[in-house]
Amino acid sequence: MTSKTRKVAIVGVGFVGSSCAYSLINQSICDEIILIDRTYERAYAQSLDLSHCMDFTHTRTKIRVGEPSDCKDADIVVLAAGANPVPGGTRLALLESSHAIYSSLIPRIMQGGFDGIFVVAANPVDLVTSLVWKLSKLPRSRVIGTGTSIDSSRLKTLLSEYIPVDPRSVHGYVLGEHGDSQFPAWSHVTIGGKPLLDILAQHPQRFSRLNLAEIAAKTRDAGWEILQRKGSTHYGIANAIAHIVRSVLNDDYKITAVSAILDGEYGQRDICIGVPAILSRSGITELVELNLTQQEQELFLRSCSLIREAAASLPAIPPSCSTASAE
Repeated sequence: MTSKTRKVAIVGVGFVGSSCAYSLINQSICDEIILIDRTYERAYAQSLDLSHCMDFTHTRTKIRVGEPSDCKDADIVVLAAGANPVPGGTRLALLESSHAIYSSLIPRIMQGGFDGIFVVAANPVDLVTSLVWKLSKLPRSRVIGTGTSIDSSRLKTLLSEYIPVDPRSVHGYVLGEHGDSQFPAWSHVTIGGKPLLDILAQHPQRFSRLNLAEIAAKTRDAGWEILQRKGSTHYGIANAIAHIVRSVLNDDYKITAVSAILDGEYGQRDICIGVPAILSRSGITELVELNLTQQEQELFLRSCSLIREAAASLPAIPPSCSTASAE
């Protein structure tokens, strides 16, 4: 009997990268994990610590330290290297440092022969995902940013505090930038298949405490609240990464809000932004275009404009590094 090892490489094993590895191990998502970090001692220590989980898990996940060239036969490379946002700043403030990291790192990974799927978690995730796509020359379907996956989860959790249902029974998406210009697509939020807006209209007194503007603000600011109180956010985003990795490796065809390169969807091209996508073994199988209200369309365009403005401040990518495919 032949079997194919499901291998994931994680680049950057600080709080986010190590928490991602922990999630992958405990959920038995892959067979092997390679930890890559600029500090070998940290990567080695993390691999030792994580390897000591195996006696208490359902399956054994092999874990070892590697370097960028070891990504060659990985199915997925998770990119988690980068700094945390500074309280009072924005995720976009990390653009310069992330650009420097990945402009050097991606060519090294690709020169090693990597031909799998990138899952990008580094901030500002929409812009870093776009950079990775252009530098790697991979089809757009094989470069996925975590985007608004974590924001959509935060939205569902917050709503479940007002409407007494399991967060997993709430369906809906936060769209746009994983940042200050994000917004919930309220017209598409449902609970048990019933539109949220209909529920609120039919039960104005019962749910009078539920203020959509406040929920949107709490969703947007949740990461900052965590950052200010404990210095980093990692458990939620680590599980979001694990969810994306599992959806790809299991060929699940699950719909998740991720950072994706648009090529005509939502009337936009050559921009990476948070939208729902169908995830499968080939990466992004299809982007789901929601019929947005006029107000939601305006919010989406505003978010696109802010991302384009930030992207314009970056150095141009040399022609030898630019992508020839928009697929």
